[in-house]
Amino acid sequence: MLAIASLTGWAADAAHETAGKAVDHAAAQAHDAHAEHHGLPPAAVKFHIGPLMVTNSMIVTLLVALVMVIVAQLATRNVESVPNGIQNFVEWLVDGMHGFICTLLGEDMGKRTFWFFGSLFFFILFTNWAGLIPGVGTITYGGEPILRGGNADLNTTSAMAVLFTVLWFYWSVSALGPGGFLKHIFAAGGGGNKGFMGVFMIAVFFFVGVIEVISIAFRPVSLSFRLFGNVFAGENILESMMTIVPWLGWIIPLPFYFLELLVGIVQALVFTLLTAVFTSLMCSAHGHEEHGHHGHDHH
Repeated sequence: MLAIASLTGWAADAAHETAGKAVDHAAAQAHDAHAEHHGLPPAAVKFHIGPLMVTNSMIVTLLVALVMVIVAQLATRNVESVPNGIQNFVEWLVDGMHGFICTLLGEDMGKRTFWFFGSLFFFILFTNWAGLIPGVGTITYGGEPILRGGNADLNTTSAMAVLFTVLWFYWSVSALGPGGFLKHIFAAGGGGNKGFMGVFMIAVFFFVGVIEVISIAFRPVSLSFRLFGNVFAGENILESMMTIVPWLGWIIPLPFYFLELLVGIVQALVFTLLTAVFTSLMCSAHGHEEHGHHGHDHH
């Protein structure tokens, strides 16, 4: 999957480079080189610090992570039983997200996975908003942006999607066991028939399981491209609105700017909600089974 993603990225870069050369050639015939305007490139600009390669989107994600760590440290430095100030604000955010995740996954699974889903939501949200800070994507050096939105880089969204997939397999196998995991995919609901109908149902559920495996394999792709596409398109729309009428570039983007603030929240919520639902769909069978056993014991 990573190899295919890399080849796709190389193909996109090559196509972008070819199209960019054609656009630059046409623009050079009509305008002075200094007056040419280049949109936000789909490929992150690379910098080299010694042997280490760093992209402009990596800088933004590292800054966002650093700010989140600092805020968490400030909020928990002097914990009080009656919170106030930044502790009160952070606890309100964390408690609200914790209740949301537990509603989707149940109390036990919610507590077990909240560290990931809670961090994922706030990281995506603040990274989306960081891309809207004036200067990010617009201040350039050598014709290329110094900073760009972290989620406008497909590498960032793909990394989060692949990390979730690995954790999803771990949580699913831990909750159901290897046999229960395979049974949930290939034999869900089919075991009560005998004879020809039983064989037919086994074949049907095996075919459905193969489709489910293909769906699981494509989840990282859909998750990463959905977030990347929305953020990248939003940033380019803002840049286009700034340049469509240069002398009104300070007011025309304002409605789109506030719309992107809302989109940042929605996309963070959608990514977190989808990953939580995928986890719930696989692990819910284990939760229902345990609930049934506890009910019988109580009876």
